[in-house]
Amino acid sequence: MKRIIAMLLAVMMVFALCACSNDTSDDDTAKNDGNVDLTFATGGEQGTYYAFGTVLAQQVSDKTDTNVTAIVSKGSQANVEDLQANGAQLAFVQSDVMSYAYNGEKLFDGNKITDFSVVAALYMEQVQIITLDSSIKTVADLKGKTVSIGAKGSGVYFNALDLLGAYGLSEDDIKAEYLDFGDSADSLKDGKIDAAFIVAGAPTPAVQDLGTGRQVYLVSLDKEHVDSLISSSPYYKEYTISKDVYGTPEDVTTVAVAAVVIARNDVSEAAIYNFVSAIFDNIDEIGHAKKSELSIDFASSITDVPYHPGAAKYFAEKDITVKTA
Repeated sequence: MKRIIAMLLAVMMVFALCACSNDTSDDDTAKNDGNVDLTFATGGEQGTYYAFGTVLAQQVSDKTDTNVTAIVSKGSQANVEDLQANGAQLAFVQSDVMSYAYNGEKLFDGNKITDFSVVAALYMEQVQIITLDSSIKTVADLKGKTVSIGAKGSGVYFNALDLLGAYGLSEDDIKAEYLDFGDSADSLKDGKIDAAFIVAGAPTPAVQDLGTGRQVYLVSLDKEHVDSLISSSPYYKEYTISKDVYGTPEDVTTVAVAAVVIARNDVSEAAIYNFVSAIFDNIDEIGHAKKSELSIDFASSITDVPYHPGAAKYFAEKDITVKTA
């Protein structure tokens, strides 16, 4: 009888072990399954982030078993904070704001946020210094002028301070106004300001509208200051805005930051792999003009913040190694 009881207990233990093994397998499957719903925080309804993000979300949803929904948001800083609060799982962000968050600098003032990683860099957003005054030819010429440098504490504001600082100027060396794109353009039209910093993909509608019936000038940066700026702030890249973009007298050299998609670290590898592969394996099918700026090399070019394992897996299949946590 004891032998029978012992055998029954042994059989029960085997069943229990099998059940535990199956439960663990199910958990692992759930963690690695691409069949999930993700919210993608983009930007304002009139901006490129939302327009392009909506198209990308639909493409991923159509091509894979990962369902992505793009939502309107307040932009880069708010998007990082939404990811931290799990109000969204994917988000657009400027590469400089991403670095500020990851290192707890400037906009984030000592509050390091590191529970996100890079999915892909998509296109460049240029730092444009716009003026109607042909005598303003360099950043140094802004000294003593009335200049819009974006809302105080915004990404544009810190871009403006970076460029001013590269030329030995500070906020105190100009008569600063803190205006958004539209108000900056209107103030230039009305002669209320001498120049404005705008950070957006060129051509920017507000600048195009400003150029209707009048000559718009963009302030160019010289190579020495560009190199110095990139050395101290590696999220910047040198960029040339062709004279054909706004009808300027000549090409203009400036710096740009990348428009980057980031994700919470706890989003599954499979879901992020689906996101990246759906976009970069099907670029020709994307219904937005920004598709012409997409490339795998640029997508994998971020170096100061690690990539999500799902993105790293995709790039590895293309013989590209990216930084991971």
